[in-house]
Amino acid sequence: MIKIKVSDLLGKHKMNKKQLAEAAHIRPNTVGALYDESIQRLDKDMLNNLCKVFNCTISDILEYVPDKEDKS
Repeated sequence: MIKIKVSDLLGKHKMNKKQLAEAAHIRPNTVGALYDESIQRLDKDMLNNLCKVFNCTISDILEYVPDKEDKS
């Protein structure tokens, strides 16, 4: 599973979703989907803009978490 850490970064940078949408030139609904981790596809330009706004790398935004195996 891929974890999207935008909510953590917003808290760290003391920003709200509206401020992020304006700074990163991303639609507010898309920022909401990032925040809720419900977004299905990520655009390279969007990731680039997020990295610029947060002054971070992609690994600060996305994290791979192995799926829990079903041991039935």
